[in-house]
This record gives sequence, C-alpha cells and structure tokens, in this order.
Amino acid sequence: MSNGRDPVIVGVADSALADGKFVKNASVLGHMALVAKAALEEAGLSLSDVDGLLTAGMWGVPGPGQLPTVSLGEYLGIMPIFVDGTNIGGSAFEAHVAHAAMALEKGYCEVALIVYGSDQRSLRSRNLGGRPSVLGMQHETPYGMPTPVGGYAMAAKRHMHEYGTTSEHLAEIAVATRKWAQLNPAATRRDDLSIDDVMNSGMISEPLHLLDCCLVTDGAGAIVMTTAERAKDLKSKPISVKGYGEAHTHWTVSEMPDLAHLLPAKQAGKTAMEMAGVSHSDIDVVQIYDSFTITVLLSLEALGFCKPGEGGPFVSNQNTAPGGAFPMNTSGGGLSALHPGMFGIFLLIEAARQLRGECGERQVSGAKTALVHGTGGTLSSGATVILQKD
Repeated sequence: MSNGRDPVIVGVADSALADGKFVKNASVLGHMALVAKAALEEAGLSLSDVDGLLTAGMWGVPGPGQLPTVSLGEYLGIMPIFVDGTNIGGSAFEAHVAHAAMALEKGYCEVALIVYGSDQRSLRSRNLGGRPSVLGMQHETPYGMPTPVGGYAMAAKRHMHEYGTTSEHLAEIAVATRKWAQLNPAATRRDDLSIDDVMNSGMISEPLHLLDCCLVTDGAGAIVMTTAERAKDLKSKPISVKGYGEAHTHWTVSEMPDLAHLLPAKQAGKTAMEMAGVSHSDIDVVQIYDSFTITVLLSLEALGFCKPGEGGPFVSNQNTAPGGAFPMNTSGGGLSALHPGMFGIFLLIEAARQLRGECGERQVSGAKTALVHGTGGTLSSGATVILQKD
C-alpha cells in the first residue's frame, strides 16, 4: 500500500563529455556540484532543500575522498542530517538509492542527493597506480593478476568451460550496446561495430578482447530523491522506487565462491523483485552494469532472465539491440557511452529517462517498469533497483 513517504526519483543529470573528457573546465568536486545543481533544478529544488547526501568514488584517496560525504558537503555548502558514503564499487549507487529510500520512508531526511564524479580520463589515472598490495590484495597483485580485468577473464574462461559459451556470444553484447550508443548523441563511441571487429580487437586478458572492455572516460551524475507527497509540489515526473536489494561475497577473485555464477546478483535481484512484487515479464527495459561483456552475461543469468549457461544463446542474434525483444543498456552503456570508473549511477539516470519517455530515437516504447543492476569490484558486489512510472 502506498503512502505519502514512498520514495521517488524527481531529478537526474549528467555531465557533457567530448571524446570521453569533460567539456567544462572544473575540478572533480566542481563537476559534481554542477550535476547536483542541474538535477535539483530539474525537480524545482535547490541545495538548501537537501538534507540527505550520498556519494562514493576514488577521487582524493588518500586525502579528502576518505571522507567523501564530508568533503562534498563542505564543497556544496550544506549540512546534511542523513549521509551515506557506502562504497561497494560500481554498484554503490544502486545501494545508495536503496538506502535513501529507507531514510525517506523513515523520515530521516526529506530530499536526498546522490552524486558521483570522476576525471580519470583527463588525469590519465584511476588513482590506484603504484600502491603496495596489502591485506587480501597481497595474495594476487604481486603475482601479476591484472585488476580488475584478470578476474573477469577468469570468470569468462570458466563459464566457457562449463557451458560452451563463446567469444562470439560476448561480442554480441558489445555490438548490441554500440547500436544503442549510435542512437544516443551523448555517447562517446558511435562508430559502426561488428562481431568480427570485437573478435579482432587486441586481446587484453584472455578471453576478453579490447572491445569486450568498458571505456575509460570522465563523467559526473546526480540523482535527487524525495517522498511521493513532496513530489506533488515539484515540476518533474516522479519515478517510483519499488524494490531494491544488495549483496557482496568477496573482493579478490580468488575468494569468489563460484566463478561461473554471480551470487550477489542472484540475491540482490531476488530481494528487489520480491519487494516490488514484479516478475521478469513485467520488466520493460533493463540496465545492467557492463564493465565487461562477461559481466552482462553473468548478470542476466543470475537475475533469472535466462537459466545458468543460457546467457550466450539469450544475447545471440542481437536480442538486446534496438529492435530486439530485450531492450538493454539503452544509453550505450559502459561499453560505448561512458565509464568513469564507477558506472552504476548512469544506469539509474538512463532508466529514469526511459520511464519518463525522454530518450528520443532510443526510447523504448511504453516503458513503465525498469530493472537496474550494478556490479562492483571484481564481480564482488551486486545491487538491484526496480523503478516504475506512476
């Protein structure tokens, strides 16, 4: 039963890029402030209305990024009474939506602002280079494990061994995603892409080729959430947060319980769909974290859109491309649109825009319910959100 405190998304914004780099000249905090302001303005709100602040990232670590909400709150000039700096990798922002939803339902805050930014492309750095391996990392990093691609490659190789999945199956995902990017003027890569192009691109970590891997770009995004009651007085179309779930199992891939099965996604998806009261047939558009093509295939199986081992046939014949039966990653995803280190917030932004009918050529007709799933670390964490158009 709905009530006035049901959580809704009322504003989203992302930054303009050119060739994967920020168009405007500003610090990473400056870009986060710009998208925060834009998302709030879309809703008809201002920074003075914000009393909940959620963020995560790798900026300024070690340094100000170690206290991310404190640093960002100081920069924005606000004093939030609900904060969340949860960082479980690229899925953190799906988890943030869940945590903001709970805070809004309980009255801990009235307007929650979720923000992310990264200038990794401009800096030519992911901010982790040259650090000594400590704690769990000492068992992999000194022996040459490329992180994170090596772990994803091991999972792909295991899935191929168990189920006969092929590199062509993975290439189908990259090609379908590029076709969506070609319909998105903001996407970084919009040139034609074929299965052969993916297969002939350089091998990064066998069996993953260069074009099986996400882009490395700058980027910033923001989401504004409030209650259904507060949204009545705002100028945007509210998108309801109907269900959410999260889980994680490991950090280093050597501790992954099962290389061929993505257990965090299975649990997070089950929790979110049960909470929302939806089945797979109710989902009109899907946004799935695509750090690598294998991430998508494993997620589709774990989320229950196909059975374990059937991900390859499921994505074949461009099933997930424009015009296919299963619209997925409609912005062009991390493989072709942008990927600024942590991508989960951009999946949510695209889902909200699809449900509001704002996506132009790439709009999925009649989209009312979206499933958004983020993955973090080395297939380490998963967080799922179910969004619905009222």
